Order: sequence, then C-alpha cells, then structure tokens
Amino acid sequence: MPPPPATPAALRTGVFRGSAAVRAGLLTRDQLRSSPWRALYRDAYVHRDVHVDHRVRTEAAALLVPGAVVTGGSAAVLWGVPLVGEADPVELTLPPGSGQVRIAGVRVRRRTLLAADVVDRPRLRLTTPEATAVDLAAALPGDEGVVAVDRLIGTGRTDLALVCATAAGRTGPGSRRARTVCALADGLAGSPQETRLRLVLVRSRLPAPVAQHRVTVGGRFVARVDFGWPAQRLALEYDGLWHAEHGQFVRDRERLNRLTAAGWRVVFATAADVHRPGRLLAQLAAELAR
Repeated sequence: MPPPPATPAALRTGVFRGSAAVRAGLLTRDQLRSSPWRALYRDAYVHRDVHVDHRVRTEAAALLVPGAVVTGGSAAVLWGVPLVGEADPVELTLPPGSGQVRIAGVRVRRRTLLAADVVDRPRLRLTTPEATAVDLAAALPGDEGVVAVDRLIGTGRTDLALVCATAAGRTGPGSRRARTVCALADGLAGSPQETRLRLVLVRSRLPAPVAQHRVTVGGRFVARVDFGWPAQRLALEYDGLWHAEHGQFVRDRERLNRLTAAGWRVVFATAADVHRPGRLLAQLAAELAR
C-alpha cells in the first residue's frame, strides 16, 4: 500500500510558496503535485481543505510579489467589505519603474503611495481603510463609490472625518471625484441599498431626513429607523429581502407596533423604489404635508 500524501501541519492553514516548501524540506516537487495541494498561481499553493475566496487569492498573489501593496477592491475585502468576488482579479500596486509582473488573475497598478496610506499585516501590505475608501471613491462608477465608502466606514475601522481628510489631501487624477464622492457619504447606512435610498432623498426636493434616527418617548427607546422626519413623526424604512425571514418578520411587526403606538407613521421602500423613486417621493411628500 502506498504511503499517504505528505501534509505538513505548517502548510495546512494558509497559502505558501511551493519553492520555499521544497527548499525547507517540507515537501518534494512530486508531493506538491499530489491531491492534498491546490495551485492558486504558479508557485503559490494552499491545502485542499482551505476555502479559496478572494481573500485567500489576494494573500497568495501578495506572497508572489514582494513589496506590492494590496489596493482597491482587494484591500476592501481584507478590511471585511466584499466588493469583489473570488473570480475577480486581485489588485496590487507597485511603485513606478518597478519590474514587470505578469500573473494571470492579478492586476498590477503603478503609482506612488504615501507611507501614511499603507499598513503592514503579516505577510502582506495593504492600503488603510480610509485610503482604500478614497481609492474606490475615485474609481467606482455612479453611486457605487458612495456605497463603498459607507461600507468601509460601517466596519468601524475608520470614520467619515478621517476618510474626508484623506480625500482632501489627495492630488492627481481622480482626486476631485474622490472628494465629491466622499462628501456624499455619511457612514451610517446599514446596507448598500440604504445608501442608494439616502442619495435618492438627498437629490429630491424633500426636506432632509435624519439617518438612523432614534425614536424615544419620555426618554424611553422605542426603535431606530432608517430615516426619520422627527417633527412630522414620519419614518422611512428600507424593506429588503432579509426582512421576509420568519424571525425577522415577527420582530419587524413588533417594532412597527411600537412606532405606531408612539404616534409615528412608517413608509416602506423597496429596491424598485430606489431605481424608480417617483411614486415613493410623491408618497413621502404627501405624508410630510399632512
């Protein structure tokens, strides 16, 4: 009976360079080609039991390009915001004039990064949450930059003031757009659709609502609403698919009963309202005029 394939414990949990494992005597070249190991890129491997997602592919790519900084959507993934999927290219940045890097599935940018915009992690470097937010604000189309900024702020790893200060210090291509996009963010949204809905409201003729408004009665907390007009006791809630889950549905109805008992009216918005907001805006205008 042939011996089982070699699976050193030191290689089972993360990415590693095959050539380094061979030099260290942990595996032979033939063992690297055996079933326990999966090649992510040339010379970058992972154990077959490791779930391969964009984070793992980014760690593998950074291992192959010493000195590179993880940027853009790949940096956002490492900060806990899944803006790109497993199959999307990993984004790395190198200084201008550095050598050519050609790895399938890896996009290498050339630009100078400020030292303050880069943070070191074990085995890789990446842009800070605020620098990542500003990069995405400059690069993403439409309102997706605002969504990305809100999501990065929502992780709690940075805040709106720091993001806007970072954008203010940027120069060069995309810097003006980054400042405009960051000025539209508020970092309060509980979901990407809430950001998109808030932008619909901001661009309308309606009075500005209070995002994530706390409704209280006599100092007692009643509920937090996505958007509120306290003077009119009117709330706007985004009704996503997750609200249809049984447990959440029951909690939502109990919450709605508390708001109604406190004298508040609640309007619900859906994804269709975000894309075609005319009916919703008319309804809100009528409710505010009551």
